Amino acid sequence: MNFKPSFINMPLRHLIIHSFLATVALGADDILIHDFEGDSYAPWQTTGTAFNAGPARGASLATLEITNATGSGVACSENHESGNSSGNDGPQGRLTSPAFEIQRKYISFKIGGGDYERHACMNLLVDGEIVKSATGRNSDAMYAASWDVTKWAGKQAKIEIVDEASGGWGHILVDHLVQTDAPAVLPVVTTPVYQEAARPLYHFTARQWTMDRLNPGMRQEGWLNDLNGMIYYKGEYHMFAQRWNKCWIHAVSTDLVHWTELQPAFWEEELDSAVQSGSCVIDVNNTSGLGEPGKEPPMVALWSRNDNRTQCLSYSLDKGRTWKHYDKNPLFVFPERDPKVFWHAPSNKWVMVMYGSDQYHIFTSTNLLSWKNENNPIPKAYECPDFFEIAVDGTNAKKWVLVHADGKYSYGKFDGTKYTEESDRFMMDIGGEAFYATQSFENVQTGDGRRIQMAWMRGSNFPGQPFSQQVTFPCKLKLKNTRAGLRIFRQPVREISLLADQVKNVSCGRIHPGEITTIADSGEAYRIEAEVDIPANATVVFNVRGTAVRLGKTELKVNDSNAKIPEDVKKVEILVDRASLEVFVNDGEISCSRVLRPSTPSTTVTAEGSGATVHSIRLTTLKGMW
Repeated sequence: MNFKPSFINMPLRHLIIHSFLATVALGADDILIHDFEGDSYAPWQTTGTAFNAGPARGASLATLEITNATGSGVACSENHESGNSSGNDGPQGRLTSPAFEIQRKYISFKIGGGDYERHACMNLLVDGEIVKSATGRNSDAMYAASWDVTKWAGKQAKIEIVDEASGGWGHILVDHLVQTDAPAVLPVVTTPVYQEAARPLYHFTARQWTMDRLNPGMRQEGWLNDLNGMIYYKGEYHMFAQRWNKCWIHAVSTDLVHWTELQPAFWEEELDSAVQSGSCVIDVNNTSGLGEPGKEPPMVALWSRNDNRTQCLSYSLDKGRTWKHYDKNPLFVFPERDPKVFWHAPSNKWVMVMYGSDQYHIFTSTNLLSWKNENNPIPKAYECPDFFEIAVDGTNAKKWVLVHADGKYSYGKFDGTKYTEESDRFMMDIGGEAFYATQSFENVQTGDGRRIQMAWMRGSNFPGQPFSQQVTFPCKLKLKNTRAGLRIFRQPVREISLLADQVKNVSCGRIHPGEITTIADSGEAYRIEAEVDIPANATVVFNVRGTAVRLGKTELKVNDSNAKIPEDVKKVEILVDRASLEVFVNDGEISCSRVLRPSTPSTTVTAEGSGATVHSIRLTTLKGMW
């Protein structure tokens, strides 16, 4: 029998029982890390009070409603009354194993209790870093699981059982930790990250770092939602996004199409305190005093807690690689959330536009730490503001553009304390829920000056996958004159050409009603560019993998999304990915972002009504970003 049970200082009668149970549950080449059959956790170390009572054993398991244990002992953080009650979720603490060498392909275990990543969980530590983690499922019925640890073979490791949660399901249960080459239950995520068959090829999606979970929910690894803090600095685009209140996801790119996801920038200060949406700035002149002489200026993030009242700050001094929470948070108290911050050079101040009570409130500051309410609220506002100055294309004039979370925007004047709208509010994209919480990159004046926008494609679920939700393809914004007045145009950034693979020109011309031309028989990622001439009584229909993109003389319609423009439709660009469809008419005069659920493999074009002319169609297959 080649196993190594941990029974240091265990009484003889318990040693005999322990050895018998371990023999029953272990294979010939397995190595027992711990099974918690003794009276204490020794030689494991405890902090806090959650594990003070020792393992839950014997009759206590039934009292605590713990089921599916192996043997009669379980590491348990809710038996603070030592089995005299049905459990206490209040105490917190940690239980850490001695160091051990990883000698098998897997570590198998049973786990139950709360489902709070980072706060009620079990972690595998290698070189002091969390490399694997597991949680319960808000159930005291323990389930079997395992971690693949082959990449750390020969390394020293520790197991850390964490309870930093109080209240409902604020406890963790662990049993029967074993090193093995043949776990009873294999990890559920088996495909290497970015090689999953359903993952979008050139639209950003989040990854899992430590968890082994399919169909992640809003506060779990693999999920993303609102875009936050997007900023350009020294050749890098920094994209941040919400893992709903839990942390700020962080990815960087030098070309806007190939993204590298880094570890989350920063986390909520404690369970359920939250780090909600916000924005980032580069404090070049160190107005905050958070920087150090001669070193990188602070990259400063401003965000809101979950109480929707306290406004906070975090910062990085190494170009966003590591972050600290400001030690005097909160900066101030004001309802509600989503601060958008930028430097306003004419007034030599920082400006914050923050959502609250269906208004955007304007604050100013000289140092990012102390803020003054200018008492010039913007009415009828809707969450997550974006606010920026942009040139009127082809002129020397400039306007300020205010974008709401739902994609509506207006333009006007801004003097540093007051925004004066000069237009109605228009839809920047007609895709509905798939175009939400849009943000654009700040500090672009230090690069090529383009105003580049991305949005959360809300509703992008990927059943059976270790990720959920995606981001729209980055688009350059222009403010152009049209027959109806000034309008924002959205067009995919030129860097899309870096993904180009094969190019095909499709034969076209006059299309008669009912005549179908095939553009692509199959394919998952491509770009279609077409020039059209559509009479008033005709419609050109692109059937994109089962979704109809309908173009009228002055109209775009995609499923239930539709809008008209003052000019004739002459050009259309369509971006297709595994789970998304983005349509741009007349260089982005109108756009539509939709989640795509393919029902057919092909893409075709036809005409309805009197027929129409398609002057050209170019199909470019696109390579993946990963």
